[in-house]
Amino acid sequence: MFEGEKTAVFWWGLIILGFASVGLFAVVWYYAMNPSSWYFKWQVPYIVGGVVFTLIGLYMMKSGVKSS
Repeated sequence: MFEGEKTAVFWWGLIILGFASVGLFAVVWYYAMNPSSWYFKWQVPYIVGGVVFTLIGLYMMKSGVKSS
């Protein structure tokens, strides 16, 4: 899927994907260690933002590869 020359857009997309993944993992990990419904309610914007930035990062990675 990512075969070919990687451009700067690919690498920025990878960085965005990495930060979004770490953020989502932190929310899931904290919720798994402290399961309470009130905490999850306040984390919904972070989860939605993490999913959106994950999709943006994947799209940037897809569009940042030049065909050889």
